Amino acid sequence: MVRLMDAQTKKQRKDRVDAHELAEAFTAKRDRLLAALTLIAGAGLLIALPFALRAGAEFFLPVTAALVIAIALVPMLEWFERHRIPSAAAAALCVVLFLTVMIFAIGSIVLPAIDWVALVPQRIDAIRTAMEPLLNLYQNLDRFITQTLSQMGSPADDSRTVRIETPNSMMGLLTASAPHAMIQLFFALLVIFFFLSGWTAMRKNTIVSRGSFEGALTTARVIQQVVGSTSTYLGTITLINISLGALTALILWQLGMTSPLMWGGIVAVLNYIPYLGPIASAALLFLGGLMVFQDAWAALLPPLVFVSLHMVEANLITPMIIGRRLTINPLAILVSLSFWAWVWGTTGALLAVPLLIIMKQVFSAAGTPDIAGFLFEHGTLTHVGEEEEDDEPVVVDSEKGLT
Repeated sequence: MVRLMDAQTKKQRKDRVDAHELAEAFTAKRDRLLAALTLIAGAGLLIALPFALRAGAEFFLPVTAALVIAIALVPMLEWFERHRIPSAAAAALCVVLFLTVMIFAIGSIVLPAIDWVALVPQRIDAIRTAMEPLLNLYQNLDRFITQTLSQMGSPADDSRTVRIETPNSMMGLLTASAPHAMIQLFFALLVIFFFLSGWTAMRKNTIVSRGSFEGALTTARVIQQVVGSTSTYLGTITLINISLGALTALILWQLGMTSPLMWGGIVAVLNYIPYLGPIASAALLFLGGLMVFQDAWAALLPPLVFVSLHMVEANLITPMIIGRRLTINPLAILVSLSFWAWVWGTTGALLAVPLLIIMKQVFSAAGTPDIAGFLFEHGTLTHVGEEEEDDEPVVVDSEKGLT
């Protein structure tokens, strides 16, 4: 009788163990299937996101630019609030100051640039005379290629004529695009104002609403790092670029270059764009020099002045000021620049590095997705410390000279 009861007990235990193992196996398979489906959906969303951003650029571009600017203005907002200024009034002051700087930049760059563009047809002969040696070289090379192709049996005259419709005048182009630009600007300013006016309450509610102390701590850390890094980068780089533009304008004025303030503003704005910005500044300065000076050698002086100042700023001033507080791999900068320039053009290129800094700080504080663990077991977030950065980090402004 005792043996029979022991056998029944063992059988019941075995049945329970088998049922438990079966339930665990079923749960594991279900989790892996859900993880795989979620991963596939996330990959599809990630692939479709750039095309959605391009298609909806009229909405996403001003919103994104406004949010980046608003994040950079948060320290100014908090300074006003510490001096007992209400949030709405502090936000309005920040918007007014930003709008004042923007109007000054537009008046210093855009209006003189319109006059320069209007002078291009009148200066074509002077530019052609200065560039005659290079033009002759190009014509000889083109003639050689044409003759070579004709001898190889390729008809030289079998070409298509492409007609490009251009605006009648720069003023006509500005008049046509001004209403749309004004609407987007007004929308962006509203986004900046409402973001700043509700920033303090929104940050507090976001932290307090977390379900655990660890979640609240992580949220506070993410907010602090994103705001601190973005505002530090934009504020520091803005001061550096303004100083570079002012010094460039001063030297160009001494050289006899007309509209030196405009050229200084162009240099300051394009210096926000990694790698390509300084190249574009040098090219534009060379073109401007051809319109002012008599020969190509004298026209090389403005770009040479800028390149010299830029090398000092990129390899000495910027690394000394920023140091290693904001380090990003140059490959990440190139990928971000290519992506955002493809999505939103020149404005996207200006936003590339700030957006990269924001994403880097979010992943650094909140953790990066563990894809392998998510797919085969369960989703996790892997925290990557600063010591796990790439072996040879460069300062975030390394587009002006890798350090």
